[in-house]
Amino acid sequence: MPNIQGNRTLTEWLTLLLGVVILLVGLFFLIAGADLAMLGGSTYYALCGIILIASGVFMLMGRTLGAFLYLGALAYTWVWSLWEVGFSPVDLLPRAFGPTILGILVALTIPVLRRMESRRTLRGAV
Repeated sequence: MPNIQGNRTLTEWLTLLLGVVILLVGLFFLIAGADLAMLGGSTYYALCGIILIASGVFMLMGRTLGAFLYLGALAYTWVWSLWEVGFSPVDLLPRAFGPTILGILVALTIPVLRRMESRRTLRGAV
């Protein structure tokens, strides 16, 4: 894969972009979720926001932990969604569709993140 700038490939830049998107979604979830929790609503959004922020930061650092944190948050999202609405496809769609699409993209970045991690390890960075 050709380099765009410096020594990063296009797939690495796209992985970092996905990390930024996840970080921004996490910030929104945390802020809006904290407001909702203070009004007596679900704490799901605030907790998931914290996990997504960590996921985005680790992905920006080129760590596979970021991808696995996101996939853990996705599993939590599915459990929460099923608990809230049951197996109704119409009710599950707005709760799980977007996170699942992002989850597929995140799963596709795992090989890229592993390559970024191994390259950093070879250079001696922690």
